[in-house]
Amino acid sequence: MERPYIFCHMMTSLDGKIMGNYMTTQNSEKAGEVFYNIAFGEHPYYEHRGWLSGRVTTDDNFTFYKKPKLDESAPKVPEGDYIVAPDLPMYYVSVDPSGKLGWESNEVIYQDTKAHVLEVLTEKASNAYKAFLRKRGISYIICGKEGLDYALVLKKIKEIFGIKTLMLGGGGVLNWSFIQAGMCDELSIVMAASADGSSKTPTLFECGEGFGRDRAIDFKLLDVQRKEGDSLWLRYKVLYDEN
Repeated sequence: MERPYIFCHMMTSLDGKIMGNYMTTQNSEKAGEVFYNIAFGEHPYYEHRGWLSGRVTTDDNFTFYKKPKLDESAPKVPEGDYIVAPDLPMYYVSVDPSGKLGWESNEVIYQDTKAHVLEVLTEKASNAYKAFLRKRGISYIICGKEGLDYALVLKKIKEIFGIKTLMLGGGGVLNWSFIQAGMCDELSIVMAASADGSSKTPTLFECGEGFGRDRAIDFKLLDVQRKEGDSLWLRYKVLYDEN
């Protein structure tokens, strides 16, 4: 396989939300600990070396909607990818096609997990933005001209960085676009025993304009476990051949 094994690992409410007021409850706090330990704890279930999220998720959690400080007169950078560190224990892969994220460091810290930032760009990203990333020691790969080439993203992640297993942890649109593209092998859901009923917060999967179709997909249940805070850990195989 030319791409890593991909598992989508997400925490949701009982009503399928991935963000919202439900996350402030005691049950959700316990479910959050379960979610973290499965993927990043002292004895994680998945042996992966990177996790991938979209621009909005990155802004929500790491860059906090800061604008990049660009030098429009920066010298022309070399064509192609820019690789700072090809063999680290963990990478945070940020899908940012046009180059908009205002990074202040080439690392992210998520609880006890430290990861090197790897930006996924298209040719729409400006020279000034690529110079901005180089100045901060942030790796980037170019994957597509106008739109993102998912297959090329994953091929480069495996070939250049040696990542054989990758966690997908985006927003609903990114998660669904990878599934619709046939590039997600397993779904892992930690379902918190709480809900808030909101109709304005994002769900586990969403079909965004230009990012995947609303074609139905089946899943096969692999395992279910009761966890702390009355949460459930559900694991599914994505059944592409059945649709």
